[in-house]
Amino acid sequence: MNWGGRNGAVLRGEADKILGRRAVLEGLASGVLAQPWRGVILHAADLLELPCLAQAALLAVGPPAVLSGATSLALHGISAADSTVIHLTVPYSRRVGSRSGLVVHRAEFRPADVLELDGLPVFPLDRALADHLCDGDKRTAFAALEEALHNLLPDHRGVLHANVRDRIIDRRDRRGIHRAQMLLALATGEAESPPESILRLLVVEAGLPVPVAQYEVATIDGRKLYVLDLAWPEVRIALEYDGYAAHEGRRDYDAERDARMAARGWITIRATAADLRNPRRLLAELHGAFERRTARLA
Repeated sequence: MNWGGRNGAVLRGEADKILGRRAVLEGLASGVLAQPWRGVILHAADLLELPCLAQAALLAVGPPAVLSGATSLALHGISAADSTVIHLTVPYSRRVGSRSGLVVHRAEFRPADVLELDGLPVFPLDRALADHLCDGDKRTAFAALEEALHNLLPDHRGVLHANVRDRIIDRRDRRGIHRAQMLLALATGEAESPPESILRLLVVEAGLPVPVAQYEVATIDGRKLYVLDLAWPEVRIALEYDGYAAHEGRRDYDAERDARMAARGWITIRATAADLRNPRRLLAELHGAFERRTARLA
């Protein structure tokens, strides 16, 4: 079964015309075809393909509509926003509801506000970031902003930062603006991965001082020795994220590095993906390290 164009999704009526109604029913019954939302058909193998699922959502809702939020960010290449839940925006005048796997937002937009990526209408990167910072998942939104900034040359980060700020200020819907401004102020684009961004947000929300991202530790003659994921150099506390892919098989190296850092007066604390889900242990260890260092300085 095959049809062309539209990123692999078609209206049910078109599928009936192309394949025949009986073939469509047989395809749905056998699991070869899928109907993610009423009136839209695609190959079941494409259910996890974002462009195909996004096109299906657009067909299910009908025009005018634009892919927005996390979906727009993912189509812009932001890995932190990768999700199979589709977000799109329609004008306030349209009465279209959300449904399972499809979140419908309402906002005004003009044709000039919409870009086309791979044949799909999406919001520009700065608007998608601003919207998600205001009403999306906080951790995902912050990690997406950090990733977008990190992908730019340092001289260009200020431009994107300013554009996102202006988009936030200009929003008609004022909900979430203060949260978005706080997240924007915290972002630097220095994080090497989304988990590192989330870790930075987590420790700041726990009341700890804002850490320095990608802090360089140098030898006495100025040569770069190590780069720390997050650091508080004034109290010599380092926080390292141990992602499985990056740190599997490196335990001996990491232990030796931590010992060398300890000889330089540093406390190194390591975090894993489990700590992002439940940060109680990590935060207790961090607070304990700060208490020891503060008492020593006093």
